[in-house]
Amino acid sequence: MAAAPVVALASDTLIDAHAVDYLLIAIYFAFVLGIGVLASRRVSDSVDFFLSGRSLPAWVTGLAFISANLGAVEIMGMSANGAQFGLPSVHYFWIGAIPAMLFLGVVMMPFYYGSKVRSVPEFMRRRFGPGAHLVNALSFAIAQLLIAGINLYLLGSIVHALLGWPLWIALIVAAAIVLSYITLGGLRAAIYNEVLQFFVIVASLAPLTLLGLHRIGGWSGLEDKIRSAASAHPGDIAPASQQLNSWPGDALTGFSSSFLSVVGIVFGLGFVLSFGYWTTNFVEVQRAMASDSISSARKTPIIGSFPKMFIPFITIVPGMIAAVLVKEIADVKAGGSVPGGASGKGVAFNDALIYLMRDVLPNGLLGLAITGLLAAFMAGMAANISAFNTVLSYDLVQTYVIKDREDSWYLRIGRWATVAATVIAIFTAGLASNFSNIMNYLQTLFGFFNAPLFATFILGMFWKRMTATAGWVGLVAGTLSAVTVAFLSEDAFGSASLGVLNLSGQGASFVAASTAFVVDIVLSVIVSYATRPKTHEELVGLVYSETPREDLVDAAEATYPWYRRTVPLACVSLVLVIILNFLF
Repeated sequence: MAAAPVVALASDTLIDAHAVDYLLIAIYFAFVLGIGVLASRRVSDSVDFFLSGRSLPAWVTGLAFISANLGAVEIMGMSANGAQFGLPSVHYFWIGAIPAMLFLGVVMMPFYYGSKVRSVPEFMRRRFGPGAHLVNALSFAIAQLLIAGINLYLLGSIVHALLGWPLWIALIVAAAIVLSYITLGGLRAAIYNEVLQFFVIVASLAPLTLLGLHRIGGWSGLEDKIRSAASAHPGDIAPASQQLNSWPGDALTGFSSSFLSVVGIVFGLGFVLSFGYWTTNFVEVQRAMASDSISSARKTPIIGSFPKMFIPFITIVPGMIAAVLVKEIADVKAGGSVPGGASGKGVAFNDALIYLMRDVLPNGLLGLAITGLLAAFMAGMAANISAFNTVLSYDLVQTYVIKDREDSWYLRIGRWATVAATVIAIFTAGLASNFSNIMNYLQTLFGFFNAPLFATFILGMFWKRMTATAGWVGLVAGTLSAVTVAFLSEDAFGSASLGVLNLSGQGASFVAASTAFVVDIVLSVIVSYATRPKTHEELVGLVYSETPREDLVDAAEATYPWYRRTVPLACVSLVLVIILNFLF
Protein backbone atom coordinates (compact mmCIF):
# COMPACT_ATOMS: atom_id res chain seq x y z
CA MET A 1 0.00 0.00 0.00
CA ALA A 2 1.46 3.34 -1.05
CA ALA A 3 2.33 5.89 1.61
CA ALA A 4 0.05 8.87 1.95
CA PRO A 5 1.47 12.02 0.38
CA VAL A 6 2.92 14.61 2.74
CA VAL A 7 1.37 18.04 2.39
CA ALA A 8 4.15 20.62 2.61
CA LEU A 9 3.63 24.10 3.93
CA ALA A 10 4.63 27.06 1.85
CA SER A 11 8.37 27.47 1.61
CA ASP A 12 8.38 31.15 2.45
CA THR A 13 7.36 30.76 6.10
CA LEU A 14 9.30 32.95 8.53
CA ILE A 15 8.87 30.57 11.47
CA ASP A 16 10.05 26.95 11.35
CA ALA A 17 7.32 25.43 13.52
CA HIS A 18 7.09 21.70 14.30
CA ALA A 19 4.20 19.42 15.18
CA VAL A 20 4.38 20.24 18.90
CA ASP A 21 3.99 23.95 18.11
CA TYR A 22 0.89 23.37 15.99
CA LEU A 23 -0.55 21.12 18.70
CA LEU A 24 -0.28 23.87 21.31
CA ILE A 25 -1.99 26.33 18.95
CA ALA A 26 -4.78 23.85 18.21
CA ILE A 27 -5.38 23.22 21.93
CA TYR A 28 -5.64 26.96 22.53
CA PHE A 29 -8.17 27.45 19.74
CA ALA A 30 -10.26 24.57 21.11
CA PHE A 31 -10.39 26.34 24.49
CA VAL A 32 -11.34 29.65 22.87
CA LEU A 33 -14.23 28.18 20.92
CA GLY A 34 -15.31 26.10 23.92
CA ILE A 35 -15.58 29.23 26.07
CA GLY A 36 -17.72 30.83 23.37
CA VAL A 37 -20.10 27.84 23.33
CA LEU A 38 -20.39 27.75 27.14
CA ALA A 39 -20.93 31.51 27.39
CA SER A 40 -23.68 31.38 24.76
CA ARG A 41 -25.83 29.28 27.13
CA ARG A 42 -26.03 32.24 29.54
CA VAL A 43 -27.08 34.82 26.94
CA SER A 44 -30.80 35.42 27.36
CA ASP A 45 -31.11 39.13 26.68
CA SER A 46 -29.17 42.13 25.38
CA VAL A 47 -27.71 43.00 28.82
CA ASP A 48 -26.19 39.51 28.97
CA PHE A 49 -24.77 39.84 25.46
CA PHE A 50 -23.49 43.43 25.64
CA LEU A 51 -22.61 43.82 29.35
CA SER A 52 -22.28 40.23 30.62
CA GLY A 53 -25.24 40.77 32.95
CA ARG A 54 -23.16 43.09 35.23
CA SER A 55 -22.18 40.00 37.22
CA LEU A 56 -18.38 39.58 37.09
CA PRO A 57 -15.96 39.98 40.05
CA ALA A 58 -13.26 42.67 40.08
CA TRP A 59 -10.30 40.34 39.53
CA VAL A 60 -11.91 38.95 36.35
CA THR A 61 -12.81 42.36 34.92
CA GLY A 62 -9.42 43.76 36.03
CA LEU A 63 -7.49 41.14 34.07
CA ALA A 64 -9.88 41.49 31.12
CA PHE A 65 -9.38 45.27 31.27
CA ILE A 66 -5.65 44.79 30.62
CA SER A 67 -5.98 41.84 28.27
CA ALA A 68 -8.35 43.83 26.05
CA ASN A 69 -5.49 46.29 25.59
CA LEU A 70 -2.89 43.55 25.06
CA GLY A 71 -3.41 43.58 21.34
CA ALA A 72 -1.51 45.33 18.59
CA VAL A 73 -0.60 48.30 20.80
CA GLU A 74 1.07 46.30 23.51
CA ILE A 75 2.66 43.44 21.62
CA MET A 76 3.75 44.34 18.09
CA GLY A 77 3.46 48.10 18.47
CA MET A 78 5.50 48.29 21.65
CA SER A 79 8.09 45.77 20.49
CA ALA A 80 8.43 47.87 17.32
CA ASN A 81 8.85 50.95 19.51
CA GLY A 82 11.44 49.15 21.62
CA ALA A 83 13.41 48.18 18.51
CA GLN A 84 13.23 51.67 17.01
CA PHE A 85 13.48 53.95 20.06
CA GLY A 86 14.54 51.87 23.09
CA LEU A 87 13.63 52.64 26.71
CA PRO A 88 11.71 55.91 26.11
CA SER A 89 8.88 53.65 24.91
CA VAL A 90 8.09 52.83 28.56
CA HIS A 91 6.37 56.23 28.74
CA TYR A 92 3.37 54.64 27.03
CA PHE A 93 2.91 52.62 30.21
CA TRP A 94 4.29 54.54 33.18
CA ILE A 95 3.26 58.03 32.00
CA GLY A 96 0.74 57.24 29.28
CA ALA A 97 -1.39 54.64 31.08
CA ILE A 98 -1.10 54.12 34.85
CA PRO A 99 -2.06 57.66 36.06
CA ALA A 100 -5.10 57.73 33.77
CA MET A 101 -6.17 54.23 34.83
CA LEU A 102 -6.04 55.26 38.48
CA PHE A 103 -8.04 58.42 37.74
CA LEU A 104 -10.64 56.34 35.91
CA GLY A 105 -11.06 54.01 38.87
CA VAL A 106 -11.07 56.60 41.65
CA VAL A 107 -13.00 59.46 40.00
CA MET A 108 -14.85 58.47 36.84
CA MET A 109 -16.12 54.90 37.20
CA PRO A 110 -18.74 55.87 39.80
CA PHE A 111 -20.40 58.07 37.18
CA TYR A 112 -20.32 55.38 34.51
CA TYR A 113 -21.46 52.52 36.70
CA GLY A 114 -23.82 54.50 38.93
CA SER A 115 -25.72 55.95 35.99
CA LYS A 116 -26.34 52.42 34.63
CA VAL A 117 -25.50 53.55 31.11
CA ARG A 118 -24.65 50.83 28.60
CA SER A 119 -21.89 52.76 26.83
CA VAL A 120 -19.75 55.90 27.03
CA PRO A 121 -21.71 57.57 24.17
CA GLU A 122 -24.91 56.97 26.13
CA PHE A 123 -23.37 58.89 29.06
CA MET A 124 -22.56 61.69 26.60
CA ARG A 125 -26.21 61.76 25.50
CA ARG A 126 -27.41 62.22 29.08
CA ARG A 127 -24.90 64.99 29.76
CA PHE A 128 -24.97 66.86 26.44
CA GLY A 129 -27.95 65.64 24.44
CA PRO A 130 -28.25 64.05 20.97
CA GLY A 131 -25.75 66.27 19.11
CA ALA A 132 -22.64 65.30 21.07
CA HIS A 133 -23.97 61.76 21.44
CA LEU A 134 -24.31 61.23 17.69
CA VAL A 135 -20.86 62.69 16.95
CA ASN A 136 -19.26 60.55 19.67
CA ALA A 137 -21.09 57.36 18.67
CA LEU A 138 -20.17 57.72 14.99
CA SER A 139 -16.53 58.60 15.64
CA PHE A 140 -16.17 55.77 18.15
CA ALA A 141 -17.68 53.23 15.76
CA ILE A 142 -15.34 54.30 12.95
CA ALA A 143 -12.33 54.19 15.28
CA GLN A 144 -13.14 50.64 16.42
CA LEU A 145 -13.38 49.41 12.84
CA LEU A 146 -9.98 50.94 12.05
CA ILE A 147 -8.30 49.61 15.20
CA ALA A 148 -9.89 46.17 14.78
CA GLY A 149 -8.28 46.16 11.34
CA ILE A 150 -4.88 46.74 12.98
CA ASN A 151 -5.31 43.75 15.27
CA LEU A 152 -6.61 41.63 12.41
CA TYR A 153 -3.70 42.63 10.16
CA LEU A 154 -1.18 41.58 12.79
CA LEU A 155 -3.12 38.40 13.52
CA GLY A 156 -3.10 37.57 9.82
CA SER A 157 0.62 38.38 9.67
CA ILE A 158 1.32 35.71 12.29
CA VAL A 159 -0.71 33.15 10.36
CA HIS A 160 1.18 34.14 7.21
CA ALA A 161 4.54 33.83 8.98
CA LEU A 162 3.57 30.45 10.41
CA LEU A 163 1.95 28.80 7.40
CA GLY A 164 3.11 30.87 4.45
CA TRP A 165 -0.45 31.52 3.34
CA PRO A 166 -1.20 34.65 1.32
CA LEU A 167 -2.03 37.48 3.70
CA TRP A 168 -5.61 37.87 2.47
CA ILE A 169 -6.40 34.20 3.21
CA ALA A 170 -4.76 34.50 6.62
CA LEU A 171 -6.92 37.56 7.36
CA ILE A 172 -10.14 35.74 6.53
CA VAL A 173 -9.25 32.67 8.63
CA ALA A 174 -8.19 34.80 11.60
CA ALA A 175 -11.36 36.91 11.36
CA ALA A 176 -13.57 33.80 11.28
CA ILE A 177 -12.11 32.50 14.55
CA VAL A 178 -12.68 35.76 16.42
CA LEU A 179 -16.15 36.14 14.92
CA SER A 180 -17.24 32.69 16.07
CA TYR A 181 -16.81 33.13 19.81
CA ILE A 182 -18.02 36.74 20.03
CA THR A 183 -21.15 35.96 18.04
CA LEU A 184 -21.87 32.98 20.28
CA GLY A 185 -21.22 34.42 23.72
CA GLY A 186 -21.01 38.19 23.38
CA LEU A 187 -19.09 40.19 25.98
CA ARG A 188 -19.03 37.33 28.51
CA ALA A 189 -17.19 35.10 26.03
CA ALA A 190 -14.83 37.95 25.16
CA ILE A 191 -14.02 38.68 28.82
CA TYR A 192 -13.43 35.09 29.90
CA ASN A 193 -11.29 34.53 26.82
CA GLU A 194 -9.38 37.72 27.69
CA VAL A 195 -8.58 36.36 31.16
CA LEU A 196 -7.27 33.13 29.59
CA GLN A 197 -5.39 35.16 27.00
CA PHE A 198 -3.71 37.30 29.66
CA PHE A 199 -2.04 34.29 31.25
CA VAL A 200 -1.16 32.78 27.88
CA ILE A 201 0.44 36.04 26.72
CA VAL A 202 2.57 36.48 29.85
CA ALA A 203 3.65 32.82 29.87
CA SER A 204 4.60 32.98 26.21
CA LEU A 205 6.51 36.29 26.13
CA ALA A 206 8.41 36.10 29.43
CA PRO A 207 10.71 33.28 28.17
CA LEU A 208 11.45 35.35 25.07
CA THR A 209 12.81 38.19 27.23
CA LEU A 210 14.83 35.86 29.48
CA LEU A 211 16.35 33.79 26.67
CA GLY A 212 17.07 36.88 24.58
CA LEU A 213 18.91 38.57 27.46
CA HIS A 214 20.83 35.36 28.13
CA ARG A 215 21.87 35.20 24.47
CA ILE A 216 23.42 38.71 24.52
CA GLY A 217 24.98 38.65 27.98
CA GLY A 218 22.25 40.11 30.17
CA TRP A 219 21.23 43.74 30.57
CA SER A 220 24.82 44.99 30.45
CA GLY A 221 25.35 43.08 27.21
CA LEU A 222 22.25 44.72 25.74
CA GLU A 223 23.54 48.17 26.70
CA ASP A 224 26.95 47.45 25.16
CA LYS A 225 25.43 46.27 21.87
CA ILE A 226 23.13 49.29 21.65
CA ARG A 227 26.10 51.61 22.19
CA SER A 228 28.11 49.79 19.52
CA ALA A 229 25.27 49.97 16.98
CA ALA A 230 24.66 53.67 17.69
CA SER A 231 28.37 54.42 17.27
CA ALA A 232 28.57 52.50 13.99
CA HIS A 233 25.55 54.29 12.45
CA PRO A 234 25.44 57.78 13.99
CA GLY A 235 23.32 59.29 11.22
CA ASP A 236 20.65 56.60 11.23
CA ILE A 237 20.37 55.44 14.85
CA ALA A 238 19.60 57.65 17.86
CA PRO A 239 22.46 58.09 20.36
CA ALA A 240 22.72 55.28 22.91
CA SER A 241 22.07 57.71 25.77
CA GLN A 242 18.65 58.46 24.29
CA GLN A 243 17.83 54.78 23.81
CA LEU A 244 18.96 53.60 27.26
CA ASN A 245 17.25 56.29 29.36
CA SER A 246 13.52 56.92 29.42
CA TRP A 247 13.90 60.68 30.04
CA PRO A 248 13.89 63.12 28.30
CA GLY A 249 12.66 60.83 25.50
CA ASP A 250 14.05 62.71 22.47
CA ALA A 251 14.33 59.48 20.47
CA LEU A 252 10.61 58.83 20.89
CA THR A 253 9.24 62.32 20.24
CA GLY A 254 11.69 63.29 17.51
CA PHE A 255 12.06 66.77 19.05
CA SER A 256 15.52 68.33 19.09
CA SER A 257 14.77 70.13 22.36
CA SER A 258 14.79 68.01 25.52
CA PHE A 259 12.45 70.50 27.20
CA LEU A 260 9.88 70.22 24.40
CA SER A 261 10.28 66.47 24.46
CA VAL A 262 9.39 66.32 28.15
CA VAL A 263 6.44 68.67 27.60
CA GLY A 264 5.24 66.55 24.68
CA ILE A 265 5.44 63.35 26.72
CA VAL A 266 3.87 64.76 29.89
CA PHE A 267 1.12 66.87 28.27
CA GLY A 268 0.59 65.30 24.84
CA LEU A 269 0.99 61.66 25.85
CA GLY A 270 0.63 61.61 29.63
CA PHE A 271 -2.40 63.88 29.83
CA VAL A 272 -4.24 64.33 26.54
CA LEU A 273 -3.72 61.00 24.77
CA SER A 274 -3.52 58.89 27.90
CA PHE A 275 -6.52 60.30 29.77
CA GLY A 276 -8.39 60.55 26.50
CA TYR A 277 -7.87 56.86 25.83
CA TRP A 278 -8.19 55.26 29.25
CA THR A 279 -11.02 57.34 30.70
CA THR A 280 -13.36 57.63 27.72
CA ASN A 281 -12.58 54.62 25.54
CA PHE A 282 -15.58 52.32 25.79
CA VAL A 283 -13.43 49.32 24.82
CA GLU A 284 -11.79 49.53 28.25
CA VAL A 285 -14.66 51.02 30.25
CA GLN A 286 -17.01 48.27 29.05
CA ARG A 287 -15.02 45.68 31.03
CA ALA A 288 -15.45 47.63 34.27
CA MET A 289 -19.14 48.16 33.56
CA ALA A 290 -19.59 44.38 33.43
CA SER A 291 -18.54 44.02 37.09
CA ASP A 292 -20.89 43.09 39.93
CA SER A 293 -20.81 46.30 42.02
CA ILE A 294 -19.65 49.91 42.00
CA SER A 295 -16.75 48.89 44.24
CA SER A 296 -15.66 46.23 41.74
CA ALA A 297 -16.08 48.68 38.87
CA ARG A 298 -13.79 51.21 40.59
CA LYS A 299 -11.15 48.59 41.37
CA THR A 300 -11.18 47.11 37.86
CA PRO A 301 -8.68 49.57 36.25
CA ILE A 302 -6.67 49.77 39.49
CA ILE A 303 -6.21 45.99 39.65
CA GLY A 304 -5.24 46.13 35.99
CA SER A 305 -2.60 48.79 36.67
CA PHE A 306 -0.35 46.38 38.55
CA PRO A 307 0.34 43.95 35.67
CA LYS A 308 0.22 46.89 33.26
CA MET A 309 3.33 48.54 34.71
CA PHE A 310 5.41 45.40 34.14
CA ILE A 311 4.25 44.68 30.57
CA PRO A 312 7.21 46.71 29.11
CA PHE A 313 9.58 43.97 30.24
CA ILE A 314 7.92 41.44 27.93
CA THR A 315 7.22 43.80 25.00
CA ILE A 316 9.65 46.73 24.81
CA VAL A 317 12.72 44.87 26.07
CA PRO A 318 12.34 42.05 23.47
CA GLY A 319 12.13 44.76 20.79
CA MET A 320 15.38 46.29 22.05
CA ILE A 321 17.00 42.84 22.01
CA ALA A 322 15.79 42.17 18.47
CA ALA A 323 17.33 45.44 17.26
CA VAL A 324 20.83 44.21 18.16
CA LEU A 325 20.45 40.43 17.93
CA VAL A 326 18.35 39.94 14.78
CA LYS A 327 20.28 40.89 11.65
CA GLU A 328 17.22 41.88 9.63
CA ILE A 329 15.90 44.27 12.30
CA ALA A 330 19.37 45.70 12.93
CA ASP A 331 19.72 46.41 9.20
CA VAL A 332 16.33 48.15 9.10
CA LYS A 333 17.29 50.28 12.10
CA ALA A 334 20.52 51.26 10.35
CA GLY A 335 18.49 52.58 7.42
CA GLY A 336 18.60 49.51 5.21
CA SER A 337 15.83 47.91 3.18
CA VAL A 338 15.40 44.18 3.79
CA PRO A 339 13.04 42.03 1.67
CA GLY A 340 10.58 39.67 3.32
CA GLY A 341 8.79 40.35 6.60
CA ALA A 342 5.43 39.10 7.82
CA SER A 343 3.61 41.33 5.33
CA GLY A 344 5.78 40.23 2.41
CA LYS A 345 6.45 43.91 1.62
CA GLY A 346 9.79 44.12 3.39
CA VAL A 347 11.03 43.71 6.95
CA ALA A 348 9.71 46.40 9.31
CA PHE A 349 10.01 47.18 13.02
CA ASN A 350 6.62 45.48 13.43
CA ASP A 351 8.41 42.18 12.67
CA ALA A 352 10.86 42.50 15.57
CA LEU A 353 9.09 40.02 17.84
CA ILE A 354 8.51 37.43 15.13
CA TYR A 355 12.15 37.39 14.06
CA LEU A 356 13.35 37.26 17.67
CA MET A 357 11.10 34.25 18.27
CA ARG A 358 12.57 32.60 15.21
CA ASP A 359 16.15 33.11 16.39
CA VAL A 360 15.81 32.49 20.13
CA LEU A 361 13.02 30.06 20.99
CA PRO A 362 13.22 26.27 20.69
CA ASN A 363 10.25 24.30 19.39
CA GLY A 364 7.59 23.95 22.05
CA LEU A 365 8.35 27.37 23.49
CA LEU A 366 8.01 28.66 19.93
CA GLY A 367 4.49 27.24 19.74
CA LEU A 368 3.66 28.79 23.10
CA ALA A 369 4.95 32.19 21.94
CA ILE A 370 2.97 32.01 18.70
CA THR A 371 -0.11 31.10 20.72
CA GLY A 372 0.53 34.14 22.92
CA LEU A 373 0.68 36.45 19.92
CA LEU A 374 -2.49 34.98 18.45
CA ALA A 375 -4.16 35.38 21.85
CA ALA A 376 -3.07 39.01 22.05
CA PHE A 377 -4.42 39.99 18.66
CA MET A 378 -7.64 38.06 19.17
CA ALA A 379 -8.16 39.78 22.54
CA GLY A 380 -7.60 43.19 20.97
CA MET A 381 -9.86 42.57 18.03
CA ALA A 382 -12.58 40.99 20.18
CA ALA A 383 -12.53 44.04 22.46
CA ASN A 384 -12.94 46.41 19.51
CA ILE A 385 -15.78 44.43 17.98
CA SER A 386 -17.69 43.81 21.22
CA ALA A 387 -17.58 47.57 21.93
CA PHE A 388 -18.59 48.36 18.33
CA ASN A 389 -21.65 46.10 18.37
CA THR A 390 -22.87 47.66 21.63
CA VAL A 391 -22.57 51.23 20.35
CA LEU A 392 -24.10 50.40 16.97
CA SER A 393 -27.07 48.57 18.50
CA TYR A 394 -27.85 50.85 21.44
CA ASP A 395 -26.50 54.26 20.50
CA LEU A 396 -27.18 54.38 16.77
CA VAL A 397 -29.87 51.91 15.72
CA GLN A 398 -32.07 52.01 18.85
CA THR A 399 -31.67 55.76 19.42
CA TYR A 400 -31.89 57.16 15.89
CA VAL A 401 -33.04 54.51 13.41
CA ILE A 402 -35.54 51.98 14.80
CA LYS A 403 -36.89 52.69 18.29
CA ASP A 404 -39.07 50.74 20.73
CA ARG A 405 -38.51 47.22 19.40
CA GLU A 406 -38.38 44.17 21.65
CA ASP A 407 -35.07 43.36 23.36
CA SER A 408 -34.49 40.21 21.27
CA TRP A 409 -34.53 42.31 18.10
CA TYR A 410 -31.63 44.48 19.31
CA LEU A 411 -29.80 41.34 20.41
CA ARG A 412 -30.01 40.07 16.81
CA ILE A 413 -28.78 43.45 15.57
CA GLY A 414 -25.79 43.11 17.89
CA ARG A 415 -24.91 39.72 16.47
CA TRP A 416 -25.25 40.94 12.89
CA ALA A 417 -23.17 44.00 13.79
CA THR A 418 -20.45 41.63 14.97
CA VAL A 419 -20.43 39.92 11.58
CA ALA A 420 -20.39 43.22 9.70
CA ALA A 421 -17.58 44.65 11.82
CA THR A 422 -15.44 41.58 11.23
CA VAL A 423 -15.91 41.79 7.48
CA ILE A 424 -15.12 45.51 7.43
CA ALA A 425 -12.01 44.90 9.56
CA ILE A 426 -10.64 42.68 6.80
CA PHE A 427 -10.56 45.74 4.55
CA THR A 428 -9.33 48.24 7.17
CA ALA A 429 -6.46 45.83 7.87
CA GLY A 430 -5.01 46.97 4.55
CA LEU A 431 -4.50 50.49 5.92
CA ALA A 432 -2.35 49.15 8.76
CA SER A 433 0.00 47.42 6.33
CA ASN A 434 1.23 50.82 5.10
CA PHE A 435 3.02 51.66 8.38
CA SER A 436 6.39 50.13 9.30
CA ASN A 437 5.76 51.02 12.96
CA ILE A 438 2.13 50.39 13.81
CA MET A 439 2.30 52.73 16.82
CA ASN A 440 2.56 55.74 14.49
CA TYR A 441 -0.80 54.82 12.97
CA LEU A 442 -2.43 54.06 16.33
CA GLN A 443 -1.35 57.30 17.99
CA THR A 444 -2.63 59.25 14.98
CA LEU A 445 -6.06 57.60 15.38
CA PHE A 446 -6.10 58.27 19.14
CA GLY A 447 -5.34 61.94 18.48
CA PHE A 448 -8.34 62.15 16.15
CA PHE A 449 -10.91 60.31 18.26
CA ASN A 450 -9.86 60.21 21.93
CA ALA A 451 -8.21 63.58 22.57
CA PRO A 452 -11.24 65.78 21.71
CA LEU A 453 -13.59 63.38 23.47
CA PHE A 454 -11.55 63.63 26.66
CA ALA A 455 -11.58 67.42 26.51
CA THR A 456 -15.37 67.52 26.15
CA PHE A 457 -15.88 64.83 28.73
CA ILE A 458 -13.63 66.20 31.48
CA LEU A 459 -14.85 69.78 31.06
CA GLY A 460 -18.47 68.65 31.15
CA MET A 461 -17.95 66.48 34.23
CA PHE A 462 -16.32 69.20 36.33
CA TRP A 463 -17.95 72.38 34.93
CA LYS A 464 -21.70 72.50 35.28
CA ARG A 465 -21.97 75.61 33.05
CA MET A 466 -20.93 73.66 29.93
CA THR A 467 -23.87 73.33 27.52
CA ALA A 468 -25.13 70.73 25.07
CA THR A 469 -24.25 72.84 22.04
CA ALA A 470 -20.70 73.25 23.31
CA GLY A 471 -20.44 69.50 23.60
CA TRP A 472 -20.86 68.68 19.92
CA VAL A 473 -19.16 71.84 18.63
CA GLY A 474 -16.05 71.09 20.70
CA LEU A 475 -15.94 67.46 19.55
CA VAL A 476 -16.20 68.32 15.87
CA ALA A 477 -13.73 71.22 16.01
CA GLY A 478 -11.20 69.23 18.06
CA THR A 479 -11.29 66.30 15.67
CA LEU A 480 -10.91 68.53 12.60
CA SER A 481 -7.96 70.36 14.16
CA ALA A 482 -6.14 67.08 14.86
CA VAL A 483 -6.75 65.92 11.28
CA THR A 484 -5.41 69.27 10.01
CA VAL A 485 -2.19 68.95 12.01
CA ALA A 486 -1.75 65.39 10.73
CA PHE A 487 -2.10 66.54 7.11
CA LEU A 488 0.35 69.41 7.64
CA SER A 489 2.93 67.15 9.34
CA GLU A 490 5.63 65.21 7.50
CA ASP A 491 4.27 61.67 7.72
CA ALA A 492 1.25 61.23 10.04
CA PHE A 493 -0.85 60.41 6.94
CA GLY A 494 2.02 58.77 5.10
CA SER A 495 2.56 60.17 1.62
CA ALA A 496 -0.66 62.21 1.90
CA SER A 497 0.89 64.51 4.53
CA LEU A 498 2.08 67.84 3.13
CA GLY A 499 5.20 68.36 5.25
CA VAL A 500 4.40 71.99 6.07
CA LEU A 501 5.08 71.41 9.78
CA ASN A 502 8.40 69.98 10.93
CA LEU A 503 6.70 67.15 12.81
CA SER A 504 7.09 63.44 12.22
CA GLY A 505 6.52 60.07 13.85
CA GLN A 506 4.82 59.86 17.21
CA GLY A 507 5.82 63.42 18.08
CA ALA A 508 3.38 64.57 15.38
CA SER A 509 0.63 62.55 17.06
CA PHE A 510 1.38 64.20 20.42
CA VAL A 511 1.08 67.67 18.86
CA ALA A 512 -2.10 66.77 16.95
CA ALA A 513 -3.72 65.42 20.13
CA SER A 514 -2.66 68.47 22.15
CA THR A 515 -4.06 70.79 19.47
CA ALA A 516 -7.37 68.92 19.47
CA PHE A 517 -7.58 69.19 23.26
CA VAL A 518 -6.87 72.94 23.38
CA VAL A 519 -9.19 73.80 20.47
CA ASP A 520 -11.98 71.71 22.01
CA ILE A 521 -11.62 73.37 25.44
CA VAL A 522 -11.45 76.93 24.10
CA LEU A 523 -14.44 76.58 21.78
CA SER A 524 -16.47 74.75 24.41
CA VAL A 525 -15.97 77.57 26.89
CA ILE A 526 -16.86 80.24 24.32
CA VAL A 527 -19.99 78.42 23.10
CA SER A 528 -21.09 77.59 26.67
CA TYR A 529 -21.22 81.25 27.63
CA ALA A 530 -23.33 81.96 24.55
CA THR A 531 -25.88 79.17 25.16
CA ARG A 532 -28.10 77.98 28.01
CA PRO A 533 -26.91 75.26 30.45
CA LYS A 534 -28.99 72.47 31.99
CA THR A 535 -30.67 72.86 35.38
CA HIS A 536 -29.23 71.47 38.63
CA GLU A 537 -31.73 68.61 38.66
CA GLU A 538 -30.70 67.52 35.16
CA LEU A 539 -27.01 67.31 36.14
CA VAL A 540 -27.26 65.04 39.19
CA GLY A 541 -25.18 61.93 38.52
CA LEU A 542 -23.51 63.59 35.53
CA VAL A 543 -21.46 66.45 37.03
CA TYR A 544 -19.15 65.98 39.99
CA SER A 545 -20.24 69.00 42.01
CA GLU A 546 -23.95 68.23 41.57
CA THR A 547 -23.79 64.57 42.61
CA PRO A 548 -24.13 63.51 46.29
CA ARG A 549 -21.00 61.73 47.54
CA GLU A 550 -22.97 58.72 48.74
CA ASP A 551 -23.92 58.03 45.11
CA LEU A 552 -20.24 57.76 44.12
CA VAL A 553 -19.06 55.10 46.57
CA ASP A 554 -20.04 51.67 47.84
CA ALA A 555 -20.85 52.05 51.56
CA ALA A 556 -19.78 48.45 52.21
CA GLU A 557 -16.23 49.15 50.98
CA ALA A 558 -15.34 50.90 54.24
CA THR A 559 -15.52 47.52 56.00
CA TYR A 560 -13.04 45.85 53.61
CA PRO A 561 -9.32 45.38 54.46
CA TRP A 562 -7.08 48.04 52.86
CA TYR A 563 -5.99 45.83 49.97
CA ARG A 564 -9.61 45.52 48.85
CA ARG A 565 -10.35 49.26 48.98
CA THR A 566 -10.09 51.50 45.93
CA VAL A 567 -8.01 54.47 47.15
CA PRO A 568 -5.31 52.54 49.09
CA LEU A 569 -4.79 50.21 46.10
CA ALA A 570 -4.49 53.23 43.80
CA CYS A 571 -1.89 54.81 46.11
CA VAL A 572 0.25 51.65 46.10
CA SER A 573 0.12 51.52 42.30
CA LEU A 574 1.09 55.19 41.99
CA VAL A 575 4.09 54.79 44.31
CA LEU A 576 5.33 51.77 42.35
CA VAL A 577 5.14 53.54 39.01
CA ILE A 578 6.99 56.59 40.40
CA ILE A 579 9.77 54.27 41.57
CA LEU A 580 9.99 52.70 38.10
CA ASN A 581 10.33 56.14 36.50
CA PHE A 582 13.26 56.92 38.79
CA LEU A 583 14.94 53.56 38.16
CA PHE A 584 14.81 53.80 34.37
